[in-house]
Amino acid sequence: MTASYACSPAQTRGRLYPEDESEFRSPFQRDRDRIIHASAFRRLKHKTQVFVEHEGDYFRTRLTHSIEVAQVARTIAGTLGLNGELTEAVALAHDLGHTPFGHTGEDALSDLMKPYGGFDHNAQAIRIVTSLERHYAEWDGLNLTWETLEGIAKHNGPVGEPVPYALADYNARHDLELQTHASAEAQVAALADDVAYNHHDIHDGLRAELFSTDDLLELPIVGDCFREVDAKYPSLDKYRRRHEALRRFFGVLVEDVINISRANLADLGPQTCADIRGAGRMMVQFSPELWSDLKVVRKFLFTQMYRAPSVVKMRADVTQVVEDLFPLFMTQPEHLPKQWRKDVAAAADETALARIVSDYISGMTDRFAIETHARLVG
Repeated sequence: MTASYACSPAQTRGRLYPEDESEFRSPFQRDRDRIIHASAFRRLKHKTQVFVEHEGDYFRTRLTHSIEVAQVARTIAGTLGLNGELTEAVALAHDLGHTPFGHTGEDALSDLMKPYGGFDHNAQAIRIVTSLERHYAEWDGLNLTWETLEGIAKHNGPVGEPVPYALADYNARHDLELQTHASAEAQVAALADDVAYNHHDIHDGLRAELFSTDDLLELPIVGDCFREVDAKYPSLDKYRRRHEALRRFFGVLVEDVINISRANLADLGPQTCADIRGAGRMMVQFSPELWSDLKVVRKFLFTQMYRAPSVVKMRADVTQVVEDLFPLFMTQPEHLPKQWRKDVAAAADETALARIVSDYISGMTDRFAIETHARLVG
């Protein structure tokens, strides 16, 4: 049963460009479908989560990560009585603005863009779905509903000053009320992101042999899950043991979010989705105790995985790719594809050109960035 504080597709605030709604699909379902069919969504297949995509076929990419986030988000939303279609749309779109090479690529592009307004992957996701996807006859972007755009923009909470230019530009035309919290559906998508990556990064780190299951036994939550499996299945082979333990870890995180969020909602007693936005705090959260334990797990992943020597070496290599391509396109924009040169011709100044170059580089997949660098730089 849908809760009174869930976002109702029948009461959507609509789209920037009015259009006839579907007879068979709700507005939020159409949003989800448009995101799935977007070029930027397909490119997530070849964008880094932690490992550069050519390092192994079994490691997560941004696409598989987004699918896992959507699965977790649907589960939590359904249990809390929220709109699953809106939740899924925000979950699937939350990483559309990521650069090639994951956070390493974002760090490099952010440094290069400092003189031109900076770079933020959440804001870039808004730029993609409102401008850079150019397939429809009557508008640029996907013309998503206000609720989906709001969720993409502020699923992590209110957007403070200074607002990234990629978000500010659109917000000036279509006010997303950046100073408030987002809907409960968007908050679920944000926590589902945390659940998914904490779970699958442990799995990928084990597969990459950056740490062992013995190392994990020392961690809160995870160690308990392994001990529970060992007690129930004492002679399980190491691969099944790993899977059984990590799926329990996954379940602990999801159940904690559901229980604490239910308690938060009961305490607030919201009657409408506006009550959620005006609550002044996140309604969808981990418990303080689990969050404290999870910080220990995250610190472990940071030192043992994200800053492992092999990962650091790759970070340096791919940072060089971005640092070489950006000035090259700035000084020789004729190397941009034909469809991008029209925007270059209309660019009023260096800042406008830099933002075009940033859009182009951030949209690259890992392999395309590496191939372009080899072709143009050597």
